Amino acid sequence: MMGPMDISTRAEFPAPPAEAYAMLTDEAYLTEVCEASKAHKFTVSVDGSTTRTTRTLDAPSAAAKFTGPTMDVVEDISWGPAAADGSRTGTINITVPGQPVTVKGTTELAAAGSGSVLTVSGDLKVNIPLLGKKLEQSAAPAVLAGVDVHQEVGSRWLARG
Repeated sequence: MMGPMDISTRAEFPAPPAEAYAMLTDEAYLTEVCEASKAHKFTVSVDGSTTRTTRTLDAPSAAAKFTGPTMDVVEDISWGPAAADGSRTGTINITVPGQPVTVKGTTELAAAGSGSVLTVSGDLKVNIPLLGKKLEQSAAPAVLAGVDVHQEVGSRWLARG
């Protein structure tokens, strides 16, 4: 049996970590991210340093025969306290209710030049015998694309600041 698929991606923001963190935990910002990800419907909640988004998205073609044309994706991020330089680390858990799909990993927000970089890394697991690895490979781009949406929306958000 093969282990989970390692995934890793990053987004850059033109703001220092403290400002980027404030954005990443802002309900209005997360609402914009959900809208930009073409979610059919979504909910957003922020409780201190913990955020949760639930989005109904078009299913990747390889998964659609299991999920139907859409699937719900729940993303929970819990951030730890800020370091002296404003950097933070946290945990990320992504689940697809009703489907054997999970992503468990870490997020890191750190200073980079005049801005900051958000790094997301984790293990993507599709627990379906024989097909799991193929489905992981088809799901990985969708998971990674979510971080690209953060970069795109974040750059717009910070430019308005």
